Amino acid sequence: MNDKGVLYIVATPIGNLDDISFRAISILKAVHVVAAEDTRHSLRLFNHFGIDTKLIAYHDHSSDKQVERLLRHLDEGSDIALVSDAGTPLISDPGYRIVKIAREQGVKVVPVPGPSAPIVALSAAGLATDRFSFEGFLPHKSGARIKSFEAIKANAGTSVFFESPHRIADAIKDAVAVLGAERSAVMARELTKTFETFIGPDLQHIQQAIADDANQSRGEIVLLIGPLPTAPKGENVSVSADALKVATVLAAELPTKQAAALASNITGESKKKLYELILTIKAEAK
Repeated sequence: MNDKGVLYIVATPIGNLDDISFRAISILKAVHVVAAEDTRHSLRLFNHFGIDTKLIAYHDHSSDKQVERLLRHLDEGSDIALVSDAGTPLISDPGYRIVKIAREQGVKVVPVPGPSAPIVALSAAGLATDRFSFEGFLPHKSGARIKSFEAIKANAGTSVFFESPHRIADAIKDAVAVLGAERSAVMARELTKTFETFIGPDLQHIQQAIADDANQSRGEIVLLIGPLPTAPKGENVSVSADALKVATVLAAELPTKQAAALASNITGESKKKLYELILTIKAEAK
């Protein structure tokens, strides 16, 4: 029989407090202690819903002693809830260390689902959702950002990033330089809040909106980059994701015909399809 406590991973609202679930409120009231990324931030949520459970700080810089303290509570049979400032813990938020150790020590870890900014943004952006990747926060420096955009240039699904308001204009500039101004993209800002905004459908429209209105570079921002088009408009060109990556690399270094021939030899895909695809890739990069 396992007499250890349960570690609940509780999602909290990303803006609108009414988005919290009944189950989340019930668990936050019932547990022995709540480990919060910022206790002052979480206190607003607690006061709103009449939750008086003890709050203690837990974040990426928490000491080993704090982790040991939480594990000791669990070992003694006390239940703990982990919350971040907003959204689902561990999604670019603290929690991985404590969850990993808890599982290794036989503690039951239970997710309590709720809002998550990347999923909320995807659901309303109008970009492809059948395949996507969450890339976390973009790097602070331009050189590293450019490498990040180069890495997703040939992605067959939507790529989702977080970015801070004071760097978003520079990030969009770098994205345009690497991906082209017409690459499909949406900037989701202040999700579920009063000034929630979605700007798209491509990078050039986002760039222009920020240039025209400084308010569009404020608040919490999710940047979504659409997949690389697989064909020119009106054409039906379809190749595998692997061929897409090979063609993208070769197209950056070689003439179109040579790149298509090599990509065909490497991947076994139709040289004609790859030729048309590479034309699209080079057009997108202009």
